[in-house]
Amino acid sequence: MGKTVYIIGGGASGFFCAVNAARMDPGLRVVILEKSNKLLSKVKISGGGRCNVTHACYDIAEMTRRYPRGGHFVKKLFHQFFTSDTIAWFKERGVALKTEADGRMFPVSDSSQTIIDCLLKEAGRYGVEIRMQCGVTALEQTDAGFAIHTAAKETFHCDYVCVACGGFPKAAQFQWLEDLGHSIAEPVPSLFTFNSPRHPVTALMGVSVADAKVMVTGTKLQQRGPLLITHWGISGPVVLRLSAWGARELAALNWSFRAVINWLPEIPEPLLRERMGQWRLEKAAQKVGSKNQLGLPNRLWEFLLEQSGIDAQKRWADLPSKNQNLLIRNIGAFELPVGGKTTYKEEFVTAGGITLAELDPQTMMSKKVPGLFFTGEVIDVDGITGGYNFQHAWSSGFAAARALVQRSAG
Repeated sequence: MGKTVYIIGGGASGFFCAVNAARMDPGLRVVILEKSNKLLSKVKISGGGRCNVTHACYDIAEMTRRYPRGGHFVKKLFHQFFTSDTIAWFKERGVALKTEADGRMFPVSDSSQTIIDCLLKEAGRYGVEIRMQCGVTALEQTDAGFAIHTAAKETFHCDYVCVACGGFPKAAQFQWLEDLGHSIAEPVPSLFTFNSPRHPVTALMGVSVADAKVMVTGTKLQQRGPLLITHWGISGPVVLRLSAWGARELAALNWSFRAVINWLPEIPEPLLRERMGQWRLEKAAQKVGSKNQLGLPNRLWEFLLEQSGIDAQKRWADLPSKNQNLLIRNIGAFELPVGGKTTYKEEFVTAGGITLAELDPQTMMSKKVPGLFFTGEVIDVDGITGGYNFQHAWSSGFAAARALVQRSAG
């Protein structure tokens, strides 16, 4: 009789582990248990339904700097299966990827369904069994391997288990894994936007700035990049990156803090002051609100004038120094009170999970329970937005598959 592996979770890392293990060892029985009635649901909705498969970064050291938690761990993982391997793997199966200006990679079809169809086809080709609506409630070691207990009161016996169930928002949901002797890094949200309820800036919803710097007062947290004003606060890559790097600190603040925005980080304050002095002379008769010379969106410029107590109809020559100073401060250090967070579309990620010290990054196997493997978001690894979390899913799934096959052959 061949060996059997059950994979708990029908998401990206679980599927990748399943199809690769089944392909590498046709004698291995591979079964996916999915608690919902949908497979690969995060793949389906990610990247606005296009699926941001990976990021066009081909330097391992550089790539690892995109993971607020687990960078050192994924470094070892990436030596086994990296960006170029992901591209080649999908290409060999008829799915070409393309790179966008910001480095994100998508299927040429611009449809996540292409990725889903590819993985389902592989599962069919190599005889992977799939059981839907099969939530796991407990996992126990037996003399022969493992017993998996489900919500439907079924029990499955197998030689190996790969846990690929994704992240859980509450620590209590990890209890069935703690029961096996594993410890959990407290889960907290990552990749979220900042809420500023009832703040006047929300009237500018839809306005974006290509390059802004956002800091969190009282911390060392800061990021720079595109910013989008929404009807609830601020979003965009700069905020998402800040939320990822600051996931634990911001959770400790209960997501209540002050953000400081520099709308023009490329222009130092002394230069901005000098330019405004020139405008007062050269554009003396022009209205301050008629045209901003700084390239800021006009609605934002008008808002900053208003916040600085400046009448847009006032001439540059008549602008009081006090208001000019306030305008300079609002451009370079606009304070925005933040009270709460909003999950960013479908890109939600949980920081936390199985403690990395308890896993072997070469095999993804537990150091505490031989034959038990972990992949994807259930472990304490998370990346910023841009395809990094999917790359970790593919890499960890592949490494686990290879180790499983080697173990079953041994």
